[in-house]
Amino acid sequence: MSRYLLDTNICIHTMKGDFGLEAKLLQVGIANCYLSELTIAELLYGIANSAPDRQVSNRQNLEKFLRLFPVTRRLGISVALETYAQQKAHLKRIGRLQGEFDMLIGSVAVAHGLTLVTHNTRHFSDMVGIVLEDWVQEDEDEATNAR
Repeated sequence: MSRYLLDTNICIHTMKGDFGLEAKLLQVGIANCYLSELTIAELLYGIANSAPDRQVSNRQNLEKFLRLFPVTRRLGISVALETYAQQKAHLKRIGRLQGEFDMLIGSVAVAHGLTLVTHNTRHFSDMVGIVLEDWVQEDEDEATNAR
C-alpha cells in the first residue's frame, strides 16, 4: 500500500471540496496520508493573508481538516535536511531551483519514502528519487474522458 504526503494545493482543494479529493483520501485510506509541517505553515499563512471577514471560517476549516492528521502524521523537516541539501545542489546544477518550501516539502517526501500528491508536479519533477501523483489531473482526465 502506498503512503502519501499531501502538498499544500491538494489540502486547499480538499478543504474546498474540489475534484472529489475527499473521496480519494478515503479510497487510499486517510491513515496512509501525511502532512509536512511546512504545508501547515503555508496553510496558516493563507489564513493570515485572507480577507479579514474570511479568516475565522478559514481557520475553522483548517482545524477541521487537521483533525484528520494526528501529530504522528505531521512530519517535520529535520529528517529531510540532508536530502534537502543534496536536492538543492542537484537542482542548482541543472538550473531548475524551485521555491524553498517546495524543495523542502519534496525532500520530506523523498526522505520518508512517500509519494508526493500535488497539482504542481512541474515544481518537483526534477528532484532525484521523488514519486509524484496528481490526483487533480486524474480527476480532470476522467472528466475529459467522460465528455
